[in-house]
Amino acid sequence: MLKRQHAVVIVLAAGLAACGERSTLNVADGTGPSPTLPEPNKTLIPTVNIAPAVGWAEGTKPMAAQGLQVQAFAEGLDHPRWLYVLPNGDVLVAESNAPAKPDGSQGIREWIAGKVMGRAGAGVPSANRITLLRDADHDGTAETRTVFLENLNSPFGMTLVGNDLYVADADKLLRFPYQPGETSISAQPTKIIDLPSGLNHHWTKNVIASPDGKKLYVSVGSNSNVGENGMDIEEGRAAIWEVDPTTGNHRIFASGLRNPNGMDWEPKTGKLWTAVNERDEIGSDLVPDYITSVQDGGFYGWPYSYYGQHIDVRVNPQNTELVAKAIAPDYAVGPHTASLGLSFAENSKLPNFTEGAFIGQHGSWNRKPHSGYKVIFVPFADGKPNGMPVDVLTGFLNTDEKAMGRPVGVVIDKQGDLLVADDTGNKVWRVSGQ
Repeated sequence: MLKRQHAVVIVLAAGLAACGERSTLNVADGTGPSPTLPEPNKTLIPTVNIAPAVGWAEGTKPMAAQGLQVQAFAEGLDHPRWLYVLPNGDVLVAESNAPAKPDGSQGIREWIAGKVMGRAGAGVPSANRITLLRDADHDGTAETRTVFLENLNSPFGMTLVGNDLYVADADKLLRFPYQPGETSISAQPTKIIDLPSGLNHHWTKNVIASPDGKKLYVSVGSNSNVGENGMDIEEGRAAIWEVDPTTGNHRIFASGLRNPNGMDWEPKTGKLWTAVNERDEIGSDLVPDYITSVQDGGFYGWPYSYYGQHIDVRVNPQNTELVAKAIAPDYAVGPHTASLGLSFAENSKLPNFTEGAFIGQHGSWNRKPHSGYKVIFVPFADGKPNGMPVDVLTGFLNTDEKAMGRPVGVVIDKQGDLLVADDTGNKVWRVSGQ
């Protein structure tokens, strides 16, 4: 009882702290190839500025950019997080949330985090399923909905290689047999490898296949903010793994990536890119989340440094040898925006959005004022970011700064339109040209 009372006091104090520390820069200052990085502002109690989840009122929806329109592709889902488009145009949506914490893992910090996430709409139990959506008449609304896979463990990433469907659960990588056109799979999966689980400070695991299908790439987030739970439980985490799906052999492809989520292949260079959530609790202006190309064997700083070789003094002991190798990301997408989704626009038919990357920004909790809560487009030229982001889908916060929705996964469908998973609004939105 005393622990809980103590936690309540801390939550209330955090609310007061949110009234004090606030951004002195615009989100745009922390955006682009050379973001402004002010001095850290570590307060006694971190900024907690939650946008409470309220959902979409009847007849309301986000606002699309000029020349675009938006409609609900599917509604009434259960915390839809991630999307994958099958070759025949069917859309898979992972209805998922964080797995239960292991016994004894929930201290005061974790309890507070749970309350924060719950108020932000992330406190619902995981549906643990993948649903298939089919729009056979191409009217922009899925008229067929079936349970494609169930009894999973917080599924997230999905990718198809031939007739093998790979699903990244919170604790393992699975393979299912798939036949084109089927609307459900009842076969038992084959486990390819175990993935780091346990405390699961960051639980989402994404998976994509190499263009030739011979390798899989799995993103694994850190087990903490900046290693405060000890580095022994960070083994294999804050990294992207390369996996041989035939043998299960795997290696760390790149490391020092605090929480990589979206991954995609840049169409002109063939390079792997990822969207990464950077660290919290050193001020509203630090540290910008980012998208970056991923180098084989590259180290990107976490937890010892951020945005290249900017040392995080909270981490003790330091590792100067690794910091000296830390690679600065290619492009910042704003502090605390929680940029999760990433999909290149190679097959996009949206006017003026055909060369670049769509980014789903889930939205901040550790910044005042709020950041993110929208879908942006980063224009590219010759395989690299070229210019400032453009808003594609906005209006997820109402006039009271409450969250009607929160965008996560983004993907281009077979018609060249953009699909957006909204895990707070329990919808999948479809953005198309007018």
